[in-house]
This record gives sequence, C-alpha cells and structure tokens, in this order.
Amino acid sequence: MSEKQSGLSRRTFLRRTAALAALPAVVPSSVLGRNGAVPPSECIVVGGIGIRGRGMHDLRWMLPEKDVRFVAICDAQKRSREVVKRTVDERYGNSDCAMYPEINEFLATRTDIDAVLIATGDRWHTMAACLAMRAGKDVYSEKPSAMTMAEGQAVEDTARRYRRIYQTGTQRLSEGNFTFANELLRLGYLGDVHTVRAHIAPWDAAEMRHDWLEAEPLPSVDEVDWDAWLGPCPWRPYNSAYTRGDWRNHYDFHTSCIGEWGAHTFAQCQVAMGAGETSAIEYGYVANDSGDGMITKFANGIKMVLERDMDRKIWRGSCGVRYEGTKGWVATADGYAQPDMSNPAWMQDFKKIVANYMARTQRPMSHMRNWLDCIKSRRQTVANAAMMHHTMSTVHAANICMWLKRDVRFDPSKEEFIGDAEANRFRTRAMREPWIY
Repeated sequence: MSEKQSGLSRRTFLRRTAALAALPAVVPSSVLGRNGAVPPSECIVVGGIGIRGRGMHDLRWMLPEKDVRFVAICDAQKRSREVVKRTVDERYGNSDCAMYPEINEFLATRTDIDAVLIATGDRWHTMAACLAMRAGKDVYSEKPSAMTMAEGQAVEDTARRYRRIYQTGTQRLSEGNFTFANELLRLGYLGDVHTVRAHIAPWDAAEMRHDWLEAEPLPSVDEVDWDAWLGPCPWRPYNSAYTRGDWRNHYDFHTSCIGEWGAHTFAQCQVAMGAGETSAIEYGYVANDSGDGMITKFANGIKMVLERDMDRKIWRGSCGVRYEGTKGWVATADGYAQPDMSNPAWMQDFKKIVANYMARTQRPMSHMRNWLDCIKSRRQTVANAAMMHHTMSTVHAANICMWLKRDVRFDPSKEEFIGDAEANRFRTRAMREPWIY
C-alpha cells in the first residue's frame, strides 16, 4: 500500500514515532497493581455521611484496605467534617478529601463515588441509606439502621429495587467467637435449642423521653445546619447537647435501651437460629422500665429472652448472647478470649468450625471486608437489608410491647400486629418535609 493510499506519509509516521518515544518509559507500579498496590480501576471509591464517634472506628477499619479510596465527607457539622478530612488526609499523605455540608449536593455531585459509609445518629440512618442507594451507591450503615418497621421496609425495598449492596453495622456477625457460637447451634452441638438470651443495654429505659432540651441560640448554618441535623425528625429547638450525643433516650431520635444493644444481639440470635429474615411472633410484657426478662417467641418454637444482666451472671462483657439446648449451652460477649460453654471439649473444633463457615459462606472474619468483597462480587452481605429489617422489627415490637404495657402478637409475613390497631400505629412515625424517603 502506498503512502497516499494509507493516508500516512513517511514524515507523519516519523513525527508520531518521535512523540511516542518522548513519553515516560516507566509506568508507576501503583497503576499496574504491582508491589501489593491495587490499580485505580479496581479500587472502590468511598464517601462518608455523618462520621464521628462510632463512625471513626468504622473509618479506621476501612482506610487500611488497599482497594479502598476514601474521597469525601458529608456532615451537617463543620467540626465533624474537618475531623474526618484531617484523618483521611493524614492517612493518604495529601489534602484531597473533599467536604460537603448537604447530602443532596454531595450525592448529586460525586458521581465517582461507588459506596458510602453512614454513621449518623439513628434518626438519619434510613434516610441517608435510601437517598444513597437511589443515587447508585452501595451502603454500609451503622446500627440501629431503622427507627421503625416502616423504615426497615424502606431500606429493604430500596436495596432490592436499585440492586444495591447493603451492610448494617452488626459486626459481631463477622467475629470468630460469635460465629463459633452460632455454628455450634446450627451444627447440632447443643441438641434441640429451646432458649436464646440477648443482651440489652444496661442503661436508660424502654420508655424514652418525649420532652426536649431547652433552646439555645442557633449557630451559623456553616457551623451546624440544624435543619439538616434534624432531618426527618420533628422540629425541636437547637441545643448543643444534642450534637454531642445527648439525643439518646429521646423518642424523637433513639430506639431505647432495647434497640441500643438489641440491634446487635437480636440479629445474632436470630441468624443463629435460622430466623434472620423473620421476627418473633409473641412478646410478653414485663413490669419494669427496661424490658429485662421479656420472653419473645418465634414460630420455630424457640424463645428469646431479653437480659439486662446487671450482675454479670450470664456473660461477662457487653452485647452478650447465650444459646441453650438439650445437649448443652454456649455463651459469648465482647472481650472473650473464647466462648463459655457446657462442654469445653468443643473448643477443639473452634478453628475447623470457623474455617468451614468461611469456606461455605465465602465470608471473612471482617465485617468491613465482607461488605467490600460483596461490592465486587454482588453477593449478599452477612448483615444485608432483609436481615436488618426483620431483626429490627423484633426490636421495635419489643419496644411497642413495653410502651403499651401489655402482651402483643405479631404476624411476620404480613408485618403487622394481630388484631391490634393501637400497636400497629407504632409501626411508623410521621416524617418532616422535605426529608421524606
């Protein structure tokens, strides 16, 4: 073929060759994924919504992951935005972490973000998750991830409709001691299990405050966007104590002592007994302020007892669970070197049982890593939206039982209380415009 036919003269060819020769001969190893680096094309780009307190623990679990790049924080409080930015920039050795005060702008602007870490107060978990999933983001949300049964339904429906990967922060489902206890139950070591016991927080009460704190002068919107901080909750006067965490034990913002730890322990118990996507059907009122000793019953015949355990007779740490069957029992909580159990010889199988669980489920003993792996594989996480919704429905029903001061019965398939209009009214709460999912 002649130069005229090809459209490429010898002079043009030589000029282009010279230009290519002038390009760098060495490509950075990080781009190629060498020396342990992950190529940018395989990185998960993450942003944060409302990170402080517990969320900083999540962030510190996330930042060391080599396939994560955290790029932006959205928060209604300036000081919280700045703390996260400083933490991220120090980790990466740059000043690239962007800050956003408003969630809609954040989600609309950052189309490069694949996933978000949500660690706001309880009142914002559902709203932030639904907005993020509708914007095409996968979600890791701190617990309790739903303030009502209706919120749980919204999260599950949104995750399904938009095909998003969702993980609620019940991280004990990805820890060895708790997994071992769950597997002892599943594999039949305990015989026929008749009772499980779930720890509820040993402070505050099931009946929460319905008043509000005394009004203080509003700070500038840049310092604290109070309207955005409240989100879908009823309007309340600004008080700086709310922004420091004193929203707990207020009905507007919290899920009570039952939800505080029950979000963890109910999920643990229900997943162990194979009831992770259903809820208890009967709730027996107990005449105290916390729900301590309440017996809930599941359709499979197992009863779950709510335990405050102030005397440390059932377990020694926080967020404990105990499973009891005809052949023995097992109990574990935070800080255990190994679970307590009726037959210490079972510990010989600990490594094998946990390893077999990981092989069977393809889940690591890392809650954050499980979420990241599922973002790539599109498999369901261990603490997915359906599991969150139905185990939190058990939390909400237990609360409603305490608020009404009488026994209640619940139909998990219809997601309603049986013949009980008064109880059914508590399945949802009014939402303040424009914060409506």
